[in-house]
Amino acid sequence: MKQLNRKGVTLIELLVALVICGMVAAGIYQVFIAQSKAYTVQDQVVEVQQSVRSAMEMLLRDLRMAGYDSDNLLSTITITSPLANLSNNSITVNYEYYDKALAQYQKHTVAYWRDGGSSSLIRQLTVNDVARPQETLLENVENLNLTYGVDVNEDGALDNWVPAGSIGISKVVAVRVTLTARPVQINPDNNKMISPRTLVSNVSLRNLSMIR
Repeated sequence: MKQLNRKGVTLIELLVALVICGMVAAGIYQVFIAQSKAYTVQDQVVEVQQSVRSAMEMLLRDLRMAGYDSDNLLSTITITSPLANLSNNSITVNYEYYDKALAQYQKHTVAYWRDGGSSSLIRQLTVNDVARPQETLLENVENLNLTYGVDVNEDGALDNWVPAGSIGISKVVAVRVTLTARPVQINPDNNKMISPRTLVSNVSLRNLSMIR
């Protein structure tokens, strides 16, 4: 009768098999960690891009309204200074607003600035000289830069872009807004993978009553 080969696995073969299995498992784990980090980074990038876009749209909306005056006979609101407190990282706009719920004409004064302590973009609305609570539009703001388009020869056309300190007696007809923000850094290991997101927009100040 033929005898069966009952020889088992040697210790060396078992160790080699365990090492190979460990290397495969480690490789799979590294791929999983890398994919997880990439997903987290992409999610944060998309979130901050949407947040920057939303904050920018609100700022541009108020800038477009700067100097608006309905000239309605029932309104007692007069806008004499559409723009105020012009600087390279803050701005205040004034315009007339009709509140349908209250059936009331109002003077809206809206201030925007970057708070250095919290690195946040702040918006504060003042209605008929009564200040409302400050709103944090965007966090982790690295830069808010405002450049002003000026009409030097008063022909109604934009002649040059200048910083706030160089406006002089020129008439401001446009504003260029540069807004840079960084995603929330939950994991320090992701710092090198996430770069700040910057959005640049130009807005024309279309209300002809615009004065500096």
